[in-house]
Amino acid sequence: MRSSQDNRRQQPDSEPPRSGLSRRSLLGMAAAGTAVVAVGVGGNRLWSGSSEIPDWTYENIPPQQGRRVIVTGANGFPEGDRSGLGFHIALGLARAGAHVIIASRSQERGEEAIRWMMADSPDAVVRFEPLDLADLNSVRNFVASMHASSGGLDLLVNNAGTMGTVERQVSVDGFERVFATNALGPFALTAGLLPLLRNGNVPRIVWMCSGRGAFGDLDLDDLQREQSYDYASAYNDSKQAHLIAALECDRRSRALGWGVASIAAHPGVARTNLIPDGPGLDSPEGWRFRNMPFMFQGSAQGALPALYAAASPQAAGGGYYGPKGVMGMRGLPGLASVPDNSRDPQMAVDVWETLQRLGTVSFS
Repeated sequence: MRSSQDNRRQQPDSEPPRSGLSRRSLLGMAAAGTAVVAVGVGGNRLWSGSSEIPDWTYENIPPQQGRRVIVTGANGFPEGDRSGLGFHIALGLARAGAHVIIASRSQERGEEAIRWMMADSPDAVVRFEPLDLADLNSVRNFVASMHASSGGLDLLVNNAGTMGTVERQVSVDGFERVFATNALGPFALTAGLLPLLRNGNVPRIVWMCSGRGAFGDLDLDDLQREQSYDYASAYNDSKQAHLIAALECDRRSRALGWGVASIAAHPGVARTNLIPDGPGLDSPEGWRFRNMPFMFQGSAQGALPALYAAASPQAAGGGYYGPKGVMGMRGLPGLASVPDNSRDPQMAVDVWETLQRLGTVSFS
C-alpha cells in the first residue's frame, strides 16, 4: 500500500468558532423559507467557514493522472437551471486526468452524462457501471465487478442520495428507501471496496453529507420509520447517520492501520435534482425551490467542498468541509462544524455496528 503522511497523519484544523446564533438555528430559518442576512452579532461575523483555507476552485485541483475513482450517482447532467453534484465532481476529477467510474442506477442517464463530459473534455477517461444503492444485491454485484477488474481503487466518492417521496417507500430488501439509499447502501459499498482502497495510492473515501443532518434524531429502534414516517425527517436522519459513519470510518482506519483517509463534505444549499426527484415541486421544499432561487447556489460550486476533500493535499482524514460563505450555505470550501448530534463516540459505535448488521457486511 502506498500512502501519504500528509494525507493520513495531518489532523483536521480546529473548527470555526461558534457564534451565539447557531448555524443550526439559521439553517432552520432558511429551511422555513426565511431570508436571513448575516451581518454580525456582537461584533463577530456569523458563520463564515474557515479563513485557514484559501479560496479553492476547480483550477486548484491537482493533477489526477493515474488515479482510479468511483463516484456514485454522477448522472445528473445539466437540465435547465439544475444539475447533479456528482456530475461536477466526476467532471472535475476527469478534467484533471483521473480515470472515473460513474456508478448509478440508470445506464441511459449515465451514458448521457458521459457524453456531456466528453464534449467538455475530449481526453477524459470516464465509464459507466450499474449500481443501485437501495439494493444490497446490486451493491454486492458492483463490488464483485470492481474486484474482478483488478484495476485498483484510489478514491471512492459516496455521493448518490435521495430525499425521498411524500409517501413512505421500501427498498427491495425491505428497508425504508431513504435510509437504504443514503446510509445503508453507501456503508455496504464502502465495506466491500475497502480492500481495494487499502492497496490504493493515497486512498480516500469522501462522504457527501448535508447540513440538514444537524436536524437528525436517529432512533436505532426505528430506523425504518415504521412507527412514524416523514420524508424530511427521514432525510435528516439518513444524513446524520452518513456523517457519523464517515467520522467513525476514519477513527477506525487510524486505530486499525487501514491507511485510508475518510473525509466528510456537504454542499451547502445547491440547485440539484434532489427536490424535484424527491418530494416534488408541490412540497414545502419545492415551493422554496421555485420561489426562492436566491437560497440555492449552483451545483458546480456546491460540488467544490467534496472535490476539496477528494483532491486537495491539505484535506485531512476525519475532516468535515463545506461552503465557507454565510451560514455555510454557499461559497468556496471551508471547514464545517460537526453538529452536536454526530459527536457522541458511543452513538458512533452503535450506528456502525447496526449498519454492519443490517448490511451483512464487515470491515474486519
